[in-house]
Amino acid sequence: MLKKTPFYKFMQDNGAKFVDFAGWEMPISFGSIIEEHNQVRNSGGLFDVSHMGRIKFSGRHARRFLERILTRRVSNMQEGQCRYAMVCNEDGGVLDDVIIYKFEDHWMLVVNASNREKLLKHFEDVKGDFVVKIDDQTESTAMVAVQGPKVMDMIGQFSKEVPSLKKYGFCQKNLLILKMTISRTGYTGEDGVEVILGANMASMAVKLLLKDKSADADVKPCGLGARDTLRMEAGMPLYGHELDEDTNPFEAGLDFAVSLDKDEDEMGEKFIGQDALKKVKEAGLQKTLIGLKVDGKRTPRQGMVVKNGVGDLGIVTSGCSSPTLGCPIAMAYVKPGSVNVGDKVTVDLGSAEIEAEVVSLPFYKTVKK
Repeated sequence: MLKKTPFYKFMQDNGAKFVDFAGWEMPISFGSIIEEHNQVRNSGGLFDVSHMGRIKFSGRHARRFLERILTRRVSNMQEGQCRYAMVCNEDGGVLDDVIIYKFEDHWMLVVNASNREKLLKHFEDVKGDFVVKIDDQTESTAMVAVQGPKVMDMIGQFSKEVPSLKKYGFCQKNLLILKMTISRTGYTGEDGVEVILGANMASMAVKLLLKDKSADADVKPCGLGARDTLRMEAGMPLYGHELDEDTNPFEAGLDFAVSLDKDEDEMGEKFIGQDALKKVKEAGLQKTLIGLKVDGKRTPRQGMVVKNGVGDLGIVTSGCSSPTLGCPIAMAYVKPGSVNVGDKVTVDLGSAEIEAEVVSLPFYKTVKK
């Protein structure tokens, strides 16, 4: 039996096509994925992301516990700040990539839906003598992402504080009678917010955010199909594709989210996988993430082999047809130093080979207005 988010009825009433995603019945689209993609790039889109895990940490040792499980330092975070980090295994492989929120008296971790159960078990295994309460709030809360260049203007009609938030900042607001946590974060490459609120308030909130139902509305509902093409263009990793337990953060180009010295100050705590990642830094990488741009219509898919005249270079992790660039794009892991930006490579589709150009990531960057 698939789980349904608090927004399910609203999404169903608005024509959503549903798919099974990590045990949840989630909208893949409301019509055209390309139109939804362009809606976000040009104006604004609303995504139901309630399937993502939301785990609260509180208690005397909550901060120390988070220092232990997260690759990134949290001791210097301020209330109202979010931070991207990873949870690693002892070998430095990625168990998940996450966002940590610092509240006045607790913390909140937003995790990938497919990894929630695995992480909860991992946290219990690590807990030991830490005095920390771990509270899975996924099913008692809801979450939406509202993304696009016109989103902040729309939200400015309800709140002056939200548009002034810095990137990766958040605030707690009462909009009308709705109490919510609003962060300036996202997974599309566009400006926007992600909103966490009580599950019982979901229906009222989405009606407020999508009250304009006209054809030229600034914000329209969008599905996970567009969310994937948007994150691809933005060069953002997806767990199970660019990230997994056999891949370390450095290979994925996520060095900024790893604090190898976090145990050296008085507030510090060595994180799980830290020693292994120090060795990786010293020894060098086994693979590195690149972008591929295809001249043609056929799209590389996960698992396809990338080659050049010398031999096999690596494996495609994700691919899609890019609505913004007007061509297929892909990300792939290859041997370090085997290619440079501008090089031509081929991708083995099985029935044929296609030519692709190595490009730097991201494929697309939003224009700051």
